[in-house]
Amino acid sequence: IINPLKITFLGTGTSQGIPIIGSTHPVCLSEDFKDKRLRVSVLVEWGDLSVLIDCGPDFRQQMLRTNCTKIDAVLFTHEHSDHTAGLDDLRPFFFRQGALDIYAQERVLQSLYKRFDYIFKKNNKYPGVLTLNETQITETPFLIGTQTITPINVLHNSLPIFGYRMGGFAYITDAKTVADIEVEKLQGLDVLVVNTLRIEPHVSHFNLEEALAFIKLVNPKKAYLTHISHHLGFHETVEKDLPTHVKLAYDQLQISI
Repeated sequence: IINPLKITFLGTGTSQGIPIIGSTHPVCLSEDFKDKRLRVSVLVEWGDLSVLIDCGPDFRQQMLRTNCTKIDAVLFTHEHSDHTAGLDDLRPFFFRQGALDIYAQERVLQSLYKRFDYIFKKNNKYPGVLTLNETQITETPFLIGTQTITPINVLHNSLPIFGYRMGGFAYITDAKTVADIEVEKLQGLDVLVVNTLRIEPHVSHFNLEEALAFIKLVNPKKAYLTHISHHLGFHETVEKDLPTHVKLAYDQLQISI
């Protein structure tokens, strides 16, 4: 039996979020809730499993407004702060469930060991500190429960980072270039989620034109754009001009596959 996937967009913004602190940009001043974006992350649920992709600085706020009470695993795309800074806020889940499973490539784990050294201490650990079971992953597919997770290697400028495919769903964030061999792993998707920073080109992220070209290449049934900055424009205005099978994701959007 293949369990349906339920995806909750916890955050859809770029590294500073929207609104940006102190900004008077019109998008930052928007009253539309779809223009207010926390840092990027999704929660994927199937059967009785809940898997988080990335754990950024807004994680606590995201959990409080999503009413999530269980996290079985965390998949990290890469080590940047907007994707990892909320790690310590996993503590309430640890207190209820015990040690939590995290999955990341070696370089990302090394970064977490350095940044959160108190979490990974083997001796004289401070009472009440989170405990994690870390699994180092490569591009080889692995299982969480009965679900196969396939890492998708993409480049964030020159930094190799992972997107993830689960069944008919794939999540790719912070991509600038994707090799043909990785595109092959994305064939036959129901839903593709991909980063779309802004209209103007950027050194390490797809802009709108590049994201739409990538979606055309992958050819999913539906696509959602995420990791959005205020420079992309107002949600309602941008979405009107998108192809019919492409939508802008927004915080707290839920979809099922």
